[in-house]
Amino acid sequence: MNRVVTITIAAALSSIAFAGVSRAESLGMNTAQGIEQTLRTFHGNDFNVEQVYNWRNHDDETTGPRSAPERSGQAVHGIQASIDANRSLAHRLNTEGVDVHNIVNAEQAADGSLTFYVR
Repeated sequence: MNRVVTITIAAALSSIAFAGVSRAESLGMNTAQGIEQTLRTFHGNDFNVEQVYNWRNHDDETTGPRSAPERSGQAVHGIQASIDANRSLAHRLNTEGVDVHNIVNAEQAADGSLTFYVR
């Protein structure tokens, strides 16, 4: 009986430790620095492109998701520069008809996929 309890406690502690690691990693992945690093090194094809509404005209909220927060001009420039630095990603976006200069935000999901928000 002691052996079962010991194994159960060890398994629970291991689960908590691994949960903390993955959660800590996800907290910074969509910060300005985190997303820029991801964009510079992204090699997958798992991304989608979403239109966003005009942030300056909130009456236009029906044309895009409300979940894409507005980034500062400097952060948007950093995202665009990171994409330009990753030639294969820039090429794949261009193939999809996306002009990098129209991207105003990018977010990484927990599964590693990316969503690009364009105006």
